Amino acid sequence: MRALIVYCHPKETSFTAAVRDRVMDKLREAGAETRLIDLYRGDFSPVLSSGELDIYEDTTCNRAPVAQDVEHILWCDTLIFVYPTWWYGLPAMLKGWLDRVLLPDVAFLMPDGQNDNIRPGLTHITRLGVFTTCGASWWLTQMIGAPGKRTILRGVRAICSRRCRTVFAAHYLMDSSTPASRAAHLDRVSARMGSFLGLPGGRGKEVRA
Repeated sequence: MRALIVYCHPKETSFTAAVRDRVMDKLREAGAETRLIDLYRGDFSPVLSSGELDIYEDTTCNRAPVAQDVEHILWCDTLIFVYPTWWYGLPAMLKGWLDRVLLPDVAFLMPDGQNDNIRPGLTHITRLGVFTTCGASWWLTQMIGAPGKRTILRGVRAICSRRCRTVFAAHYLMDSSTPASRAAHLDRVSARMGSFLGLPGGRGKEVRA
């Protein structure tokens, strides 16, 4: 197993960092090779420039500005995102990573003479995960439509392997969380990862936090 973790949070002391560490611990327990992309520590620029847009569909050169991240995506068979949900969606840094890295001929194939729609390009990815925190409650997030979760677990999932497995866990009401709720959520992350990876003792049913 080759697992790529895309981590997005500006503060290393955040609870999201603890979630990241728990995810990585379970991957190591499963014997996975791991790579971490830390978007803030790596000074990733989320801005899709005019020049990049000009070469966006030119598959002979569109990878050059983000070559290392593209190499990571092509290397992995397991892709996990760890981030805080802001305004019900992805942080701008993470959305910019999707914009710049999930390129034509990397993440998807553009329409051509025989196909009028895009086709999956990440068919080597067989596991996809999202671990996040939400300031809002579960019911309010669902009422709004959970656009961040949908972007990854529906949008990105659609261009992965047809049988791609998914895992999701969120700590809702994060702004009023307690030490007990945070500890319980870390245990939930471990259990969800255990089931996702087929480790002994993993629980398969998603539990709302």
